[in-house]
Amino acid sequence: MKKTAYQKELVIKATQKRKGADNNKKDVMKIQSWLTLFSIRNSSSATATGIDGDFGPATERAVKNFQEVNGLSKTGVVDQNLFNTLASGLKEAFEKPLINNNLRDLMVEVADNHLKQHPFELNIQGQSNSGPWVRSYMDGNDGSPWFWCMGFAQTILDQAASFLNKNFKTLMPLTYSCDTVGNTGLEKGLLFRYQKIRKEPFLLKPGDIFLTQKSLLDWTHTGVITAIEGDVIETIEGNTNHQGSRNGVAVMKRTRNFRKSKIDVFSIEPLV
Repeated sequence: MKKTAYQKELVIKATQKRKGADNNKKDVMKIQSWLTLFSIRNSSSATATGIDGDFGPATERAVKNFQEVNGLSKTGVVDQNLFNTLASGLKEAFEKPLINNNLRDLMVEVADNHLKQHPFELNIQGQSNSGPWVRSYMDGNDGSPWFWCMGFAQTILDQAASFLNKNFKTLMPLTYSCDTVGNTGLEKGLLFRYQKIRKEPFLLKPGDIFLTQKSLLDWTHTGVITAIEGDVIETIEGNTNHQGSRNGVAVMKRTRNFRKSKIDVFSIEPLV
């Protein structure tokens, strides 16, 4: 894979604990982030805590609560083994052995693997679009300006293509911009405009990347098409919410009516 920033989110430099001599602020923030992400899926776990890099009594208690929920000894100490458990969802999303051998099927498989691990952004020190999932998709970058929908879509393409020993950058440049991908698609003849799609819906295929069009050369959101039925596409998209926002909070599966929305589509066919 070309996008390997996720690997940094799977390790800490040393065991972290309350008043620990080897405590590292960035590692403590990683731990606090994963504890808080766990609480989003397990609302009664009492693992949500401040993400400030200070391994104080609240973080220690959150660690013990996480250990209790997972049937582990309540030490309040985070070594690499416990951190592996905290970050196991991200490792599963990026490193689960793949089954399919066709790029389109792989795109759907990989996107679904990520979806099942509930990728979610955090608000850290007043900055949205933050946390380990965002950094993994955005090559180490996070914070409010880093809208991550394209980072997610390209991660899925990279992971699927790499499994077939293909380089996704032969199709499009590494970018976080929907506009860059849209313009690349126009230059290469790979972007189908929504007007054409409405007339020729057979052009829609699973694994392709949709782009919501604001104007001719301005696109605001993206994701992976996973299924087509009638006038509806099913998608898996990052940085979205239940309203389909371009700046949401999570990876979600959605349905979109392509006849009622300005949805352009970037075809991955040259890599298939």
